[in-house]
Amino acid sequence: MDSLSTQFPPDATELRVRDIALAGALVRERRSDLFAIMSDVGGSFLKTFGKAYEGPLKRTQDALALSFVRMASRHGSWGQDFHHYHNEEHALELLNGRLARVRLQLGWKALEPEEWLLLALFATCHDLRQREFPHFEGSVGSNERASIAETQRILALAQFDPERDAEFYQTLQAMIAGSTFDARPDEHGLNSADAVSSGGSLAPRLTRELQIAQPQWNQDPVLRRRARVMLLSADLDTANVGEPFMALAGSAVRLVQEREMRAGRPLDAHVSAEPVFEFLTEGQERYFFRLHRFVSELGREVFGLGKTINSPKVKLQADLLRQRFGPNLQPQVTGQALIDAFLETASSLA
Repeated sequence: MDSLSTQFPPDATELRVRDIALAGALVRERRSDLFAIMSDVGGSFLKTFGKAYEGPLKRTQDALALSFVRMASRHGSWGQDFHHYHNEEHALELLNGRLARVRLQLGWKALEPEEWLLLALFATCHDLRQREFPHFEGSVGSNERASIAETQRILALAQFDPERDAEFYQTLQAMIAGSTFDARPDEHGLNSADAVSSGGSLAPRLTRELQIAQPQWNQDPVLRRRARVMLLSADLDTANVGEPFMALAGSAVRLVQEREMRAGRPLDAHVSAEPVFEFLTEGQERYFFRLHRFVSELGREVFGLGKTINSPKVKLQADLLRQRFGPNLQPQVTGQALIDAFLETASSLA
């Protein structure tokens, strides 16, 4: 904790949105709808698991409010450094979308109460920081390590105790670390039968390391829970593959918009055409078919059928874009023109 906090101290957003009270006031002012949702879901949670969880639920809701406001203020719609993908709406698509889908499809009893609280906080905390210098330590990205450091400070402000709630801290840290996603191309190429990608979510590797370090892990309910939520959180983060096809296409567009913004390439200029074209064709195929895999039983159960349905559409969409624009992009083609064609094609396939 101390080492991470020293490496990744509070930034201007964290210092400005400094406490629970301020975050709560901002949410009431700008997103009053979220309070109604949190109240409704929280009431259902307590009805299922009992009033003994009132304290943990209150602390979790306070941490959710603070982390949500910081996401909205740092890289979201409330700030000056807007990121098209890594913003407060991505947090909500996990919290009120994919996690809610698990609950509605499988019921509250599919997970333990602490697991629901951890997964809710993962939704709003795993992408808190996005502007760190790219560097990996033990395969964990710098954005993830910075997000862990800030999350631990948020937990303290929300009255979680590092000693009493040590396992909660450690498990959430492992979940955020496991969300590191390696999008590098595999060594043998996309279509090779011998291709074995080392990419994708880090969570399965961290789970294996946990099992190696603790050979009797399967007999320890705490370690079993840590492994289970680490894998499920990775699936929730990448479950766009199993969502309706327009939602999958929309997430691809937001990612490429953010990437081009970060690279300084205007979407209305030809300079963005080639990288956008690669991302929306080969990049989408590589992510969907080579890098992504469901790593939890619950993730596969809830989202697996959707991915199966989307599979031929992803391939066909890439082929249609290649037929329309490839192999050589004309000088008048821009990144935005490719995005428009991508969405038009997605709509026809949905």
